[in-house]
Amino acid sequence: MSPVSGLQKLSLADEILGHLPLVDKTAVWGTLGTIRPHLSFEVEKDVQALLKAVSGKGVAYGTIIDLLTNRSNKQRQQIAEEFLDFTKQDLLKTLEAAVSGNLEGVIVGLLRPAAQYDAHEINVALKGNRERYPGVIDYVLIRQDTKALVGTGGSDPGSLDDSEWIRILTQRSHEHLNRVFRRYHEMTGFQIEEAMAKILQGKAQEAGLTLVSVLRNTPLYFATKLYQAVKGPVASPRTLARILISRSETDLLSIRAEFRKHYGISLYSFIRAETNGNYQAALLGLCRAEDL
Repeated sequence: MSPVSGLQKLSLADEILGHLPLVDKTAVWGTLGTIRPHLSFEVEKDVQALLKAVSGKGVAYGTIIDLLTNRSNKQRQQIAEEFLDFTKQDLLKTLEAAVSGNLEGVIVGLLRPAAQYDAHEINVALKGNRERYPGVIDYVLIRQDTKALVGTGGSDPGSLDDSEWIRILTQRSHEHLNRVFRRYHEMTGFQIEEAMAKILQGKAQEAGLTLVSVLRNTPLYFATKLYQAVKGPVASPRTLARILISRSETDLLSIRAEFRKHYGISLYSFIRAETNGNYQAALLGLCRAEDL
């Protein structure tokens, strides 16, 4: 399968996002993530609390939401393991049976291992082809890649073939690509987005522009996706929950800041105004607080 046909067969924006090494940028607790390991974590106590929450006359939604949104993903996995050992029942299936609607989607996301959840959501079909940033700037490769993108068509990006673009965008590290994009602008006078709009078509163009948007400002990209998940042409509660869950232990505070700056309202207030019920409580638990 050629690189072009392979990429066009997928949802390329999602495929590229699946390769982004954003989780490698570990957050310093208290600066970027909203969820951190619970300091007084007692797995047996949590198992008993969840068991009580689903075995009474009515489901104690507040207990389930409060507990799961106050534990790190690693701690949630420990709870699930202990629950299975103690009850011989799968915690995920137990809670799926107890909740419904959009809240069920949030609970499922919270209980999946982080890597499994990301893979499940973005449906990554291609893995391990992108280079890892070695920590050393390769100026020779930067020049070579920039020349390859410029090609033989002079300053008109519309006259170029897209094969080299596909190869470089899908194989190079993101640190390297940022430097190539800057040099491309210096050489041609075109921003990389302008060139992509002329060179790439369809899903390839969507993927390329998505990649550049993420690289330019990752928190703003996710802030925009959160807003569109509610206010876009088609609302997507799944996307709203997915981003909050997957970014809650890495950079959700940065996303909150960009959301407030870009849309004039805090993400917390936005969620409170646009959602309701137990689903709202779960999302607010992940978002954590207002941004003034």
